[in-house]
Amino acid sequence: MRLNARTSPVLKLSTTGPAPVSLASLASAPTVFAMQKSAVRDAIVAQLQRELALQSRAANEAREEATSEESKSEGKYDMRGQEAAYLAEGQARQAAEIVEALTLYHALDLTAWPAGAPAGVGAFITLESRGRPQHYFLGPRNGGLEAEADNVAFTVVTPASPLGRQLVGQRVGATVQLPGRAGPVSHRIVALA
Repeated sequence: MRLNARTSPVLKLSTTGPAPVSLASLASAPTVFAMQKSAVRDAIVAQLQRELALQSRAANEAREEATSEESKSEGKYDMRGQEAAYLAEGQARQAAEIVEALTLYHALDLTAWPAGAPAGVGAFITLESRGRPQHYFLGPRNGGLEAEADNVAFTVVTPASPLGRQLVGQRVGATVQLPGRAGPVSHRIVALA
């Protein structure tokens, strides 16, 4: 945690240097952290690369099984080779989607989010409810991906997701509803970076 001389919360999320963005107007902000926005993207890219390696390996294994001599049909109802080929095709398609997502994340604009601007793709968003912060990155793809950058855990949401639809266009101070055990729970946007 980092506090400035007056102990007001300070959030640093930039690509150029250590200049802090003061959150003094958000005195109730529950957490204070500093990170480079590129660290957020790097964490997402690293997770996607792990998934790509896994999917590529699975697709290659399924392709080998589909073409192996052992998978040759032994009768008209024996579909082992065909099933393996379908599996290989699906896994190869998933790998291609991950490559596409990697391209989108590498092309993301990493400039600091303008003060007062509404949330959009590329925003790092902190929500608070009952004194507990939750961190989200509004990304172009792969909603639900969980990662960590500079000891801050966050979840990727997309504009097409239910939460993403609520966040897009909102500013600091706005509230959104997240599902809870006893019904919807209000969360306040306490930071956009």
